[in-house]
Amino acid sequence: MSDLMRAAVIAGPGAVCIEEVPIPMPGPSEIRVRLEGCGVCASNLGPWSGPEWMKFPTAPGALGHEGWGVVDCVGEAVQDYHPGDRVAALSNKSYAEYDIVTPEGAIPLPETLSDRIFPGEAFGCVMNIFRRSRILPGQTVAVVGIGFLGAALTRLAAAAGAKVIAISRRPYALAVAREMGAVEVVPLADHGTIVDTVRGLTDGAFCPVVIEAVGKQWPLDLAGELTSEGGRLVIAGYHQDGLRTVDLSLWNWRGLDIVNAHEREASRYVTGMRRAFGLVQRGVLDLDALFTHRIGLDGLATAFAWIRDRPDGFLKAVVTM
Repeated sequence: MSDLMRAAVIAGPGAVCIEEVPIPMPGPSEIRVRLEGCGVCASNLGPWSGPEWMKFPTAPGALGHEGWGVVDCVGEAVQDYHPGDRVAALSNKSYAEYDIVTPEGAIPLPETLSDRIFPGEAFGCVMNIFRRSRILPGQTVAVVGIGFLGAALTRLAAAAGAKVIAISRRPYALAVAREMGAVEVVPLADHGTIVDTVRGLTDGAFCPVVIEAVGKQWPLDLAGELTSEGGRLVIAGYHQDGLRTVDLSLWNWRGLDIVNAHEREASRYVTGMRRAFGLVQRGVLDLDALFTHRIGLDGLATAFAWIRDRPDGFLKAVVTM
């Protein structure tokens, strides 16, 4: 076997190149995964675009954090994993053919998923946000923004017995939301029209749970206005492009609970990934419906452009090795 692997390097703003670099060796308490693929996360768009804080070139494989594959080498202190085990991995350099992960950051994939893609970190994120949203049967839940995250959360909320109002700018995304179980869909267009529509759909009470899944200022403002008195505003969007202002007078007056639903502990992600297994196996979460585009590692720049431009039919992409 060659001692080199192919890995993506972000060379500058909007520039991706594929390089041959040494295959990493695991330390005594690490495992090496021969990656089959990696989900492409919308959070990559910020670094890829070249903000002031970003440093180029990136390390080989960097930004890829939704990898899955087969264990091919383990450190001498590792006992629970063996070459040949298929796993989802929590790592940060998975836009490459191999990556290193700790045993705590890997999770064995069940036999029922043996021939399926499984970007586990993405599902861990979904499940953790859903858990922290604390959605109850019969509640009216608004989801602002229907990409992969919003679509999956719409499906989970509907399966839990909630009445979901999905709000998104693309007709395709609204159609997906319908398929995922939304009872109402509203175009993300005019602010006042959206507020009036949701007011009418809820008899003036608005929604006890609102999930903001965009990561931009206006959808966050809108989400606050759609949350009922004593309701829960769940911030699922990844706000990485600077400061935000909030209408604290509204939040105060309505007594809103604000939940920043992102987790950072690996153990919480692993727990979320395990919870997702059963939902995928039972068909509650449909991999084919949620992952709409696949492309080889050479096409990573194209995958980033898909996320930026949101062509019709796009929800989420994976790169395969």
